[in-house]
Amino acid sequence: MTSDIAIAGGGIAGLTAALLLSRAGFKVTVFERSGSFSEVGAGLQISPNAGRILDNLGLGAALDAVATRPTAIEMRGVQSGRTIVALPLALAAQRHGAPYRLLHRADLQAILVEAAEADPAITIEAGADVALIGEDADGVRITAGGTERRFDVLIGADGVRSRIRALVGGGPAEPTGRTAWRITIPAGEAPATIARDRVTVFLGDRQHVVIYPVRAGKEINVVAIIEEGWRGEGWSEPGDARHLAQHFRGAADDLAALIARGQNWTRWCLSGVDARGPWQRGRVALIGDAAHAMLPFLAQGAAMAIEDAAVLTRQLLRPDLPAEIALERYVDERRPRAARVSDAARQSGAIYHMSPLAAPFRDATMKALGGERLLARYDWLYGWRQNG
Repeated sequence: MTSDIAIAGGGIAGLTAALLLSRAGFKVTVFERSGSFSEVGAGLQISPNAGRILDNLGLGAALDAVATRPTAIEMRGVQSGRTIVALPLALAAQRHGAPYRLLHRADLQAILVEAAEADPAITIEAGADVALIGEDADGVRITAGGTERRFDVLIGADGVRSRIRALVGGGPAEPTGRTAWRITIPAGEAPATIARDRVTVFLGDRQHVVIYPVRAGKEINVVAIIEEGWRGEGWSEPGDARHLAQHFRGAADDLAALIARGQNWTRWCLSGVDARGPWQRGRVALIGDAAHAMLPFLAQGAAMAIEDAAVLTRQLLRPDLPAEIALERYVDERRPRAARVSDAARQSGAIYHMSPLAAPFRDATMKALGGERLLARYDWLYGWRQNG
């Protein structure tokens, strides 16, 4: 039976998998390439499909201490500033049995690290880059931090630029032609007309902006997505606020003021990994962005990684399956779901970035459907539960 598991990557995917596997009785070693567990990024949305899993790990109270539970997702026009429709997220929480939470990515990272460090079945090694040496019927041989090790299974949770992905036959992530600009500011410095109790999405011509509170409402996270050919490789490249402001000329007053307020913008090139590509070979498998990095237009990147970890654990628990077959079953179960979510995120991006000619028809359709019916269209997403 599989008992000793190596995880390459100490982000949300890797740490969630470590906690779930440990609770299921496995011994886990997490190798993090960087010297410390500092999570890049800013805001994060955890919808009920993932929140249920974290709650079942006993992390709900810790999450609620740093998170905000939004009342709605409000769609507004970039130029008019007018509300198009609001999707009532409280209904989603009631219907799916778990809250919708907004939090800072670093806060979730810290919660997961603390839980993993307190778990005697989990060993965390920072500054340890993983390389596969070989594989046989009994497991895998790797080097990590210059030392050779043997494990039953190797899980690649090393993100969109995964090195483990090449070991299973996957290629590099592909740029999408979109750039995400982000900044986090004190809540008191944001315009009063920017709601503090919800996710606000401004829809524009080949661009949109997502705004929501983090750190229990003390800060406001702002992410602006624009279409451009920039292909920087860093996660937090400095961004010139004047360049971003040019993309939002003519924006509604409160949005324009928010963009002008930020002087410390960072940006990263949005890249994707085809969910229909290879995820597994023998006793090596991928989870999270390493397997299926997707556009953020449904806010499901972290949620899909958390779901992956849950299904992976359940399959590895099956005593009737050799490890490599359990990993195959994991991929067979997860790939259709991840591909569907990835496709839906891409479609949402097309809707968000409609031209000025098409946008009025989009807005009219949204208004006609109303927030509750629009939200119900995502029951398949937020209502997900494990099979078996």
